[in-house]
Amino acid sequence: QQEEAAREVRPKIQPFRQSNDIRAAWAKEFLRQQFRNEFGGDNPPDWQVHTGFRPDVQEAADRAVAAGLQRLNIRGLEAALVAIDPGTGDLLAMVGGSNYLRSTYNRAVRSRRQPGSAFKPILYAAALDHGFSPVSVIPNLRAVSTPGNPEWIPRNADNREPEQLTVRAALIESNNAAAASLQQQIGSGPVLRLASNAGLSGLPDVPSLALGTGLVTPIDLTAAYTIFPGGGEIARPRGIISVFDANGNQVLDRSAQRERVVSEETAFQMVSLLRDVIERGTGAPARALGVRGAVGGKTGTTDDYRDAWFVGFSTSVVAGVWVGFDQPTPIARDAYGARIALPIWAEFMKRTAPMLPAGAFEIPKGVHGVELCSVSYLRPVEDCPVYTEYFKEGDSVPSALCPIHRGTLKERATRAVTGFFRSLGSKIAGIFRK
Repeated sequence: QQEEAAREVRPKIQPFRQSNDIRAAWAKEFLRQQFRNEFGGDNPPDWQVHTGFRPDVQEAADRAVAAGLQRLNIRGLEAALVAIDPGTGDLLAMVGGSNYLRSTYNRAVRSRRQPGSAFKPILYAAALDHGFSPVSVIPNLRAVSTPGNPEWIPRNADNREPEQLTVRAALIESNNAAAASLQQQIGSGPVLRLASNAGLSGLPDVPSLALGTGLVTPIDLTAAYTIFPGGGEIARPRGIISVFDANGNQVLDRSAQRERVVSEETAFQMVSLLRDVIERGTGAPARALGVRGAVGGKTGTTDDYRDAWFVGFSTSVVAGVWVGFDQPTPIARDAYGARIALPIWAEFMKRTAPMLPAGAFEIPKGVHGVELCSVSYLRPVEDCPVYTEYFKEGDSVPSALCPIHRGTLKERATRAVTGFFRSLGSKIAGIFRK
């Protein structure tokens, strides 16, 4: 009798009749599916369904994806965009492809693809949670290999390898050898556990995990990034917030779900690192494209340029963009995430800036700032370019003075010129890569 009564109050299944209005089509269908899963059918017209989707943000997402694909002008190319409120997990916007009337397949939630270097922030967060600091040195990068699998050697897009890098510099440059070395040092277990806690499950326990060879969906990877602006807590994606029946009775109440994944201190250090990716790393084109305010993010590119990613955030929104073909094939020559996906993200962030203003990231009590040289990552001397590094309790803080900007004017000039020309080629080559 209880089952019969339950069936009586469920809305009858109604066929979805596709209309010519395809605005927010993927978002609407996603919500319909959520409702069907909860109640067994489509919502009756006299029921009220409350969601976090915002029409103005959705329009910005639709326009950003359309403009990005039009700019690329590659036949058959698809894209997906997901925007999430990092405080509540509310889905603010969703685009699942290039044209809903041509294909209703929602790539934002169903397409499982390799994230490439867009996975590295998960690895780096695990490293910071296991004893590394932003200026810990990752040594012997030219000798990184895999025990038991000597054929697999991580390579960078520009085939250049420095002898060593700090954690900050390695993420800024998206250095593959450094990522592989970090995973070897902390073990794949902490990386897989953090990824699983952040909603990225079923990833392979292999050395190349560090380079993003597992499979993820755009919505899951975007949600995973909420741990950074969210103070270390993931905001689980939420489409439907509440449902009221025809009599005004609340029949569904979905509270925001936030769960601790990393410490608040680690999350803030990652925010600082990923902001630097935007300021002087592989995400630097975002500034040239007009993105303003406090934002961070990471590019991603997979083997043979089959997938291009950019996932970035402010205090108000986390947005992830994927671009590729439904059948994984190369997009184009040099189709790096910074060239293919980042411009779509940048357009979305510019359009939504008035609606979702970027605020300041608050420094946790357990973090303190120390001025360091931005070249040597050591204590600054008079002529050093200075930045503020953030350390948590237990981190090793450098005490040595910068050797690069010390000595006579002639000695400093010689070192500066030598270092400039040594790094110029790789920096120019790498700025639009990965």
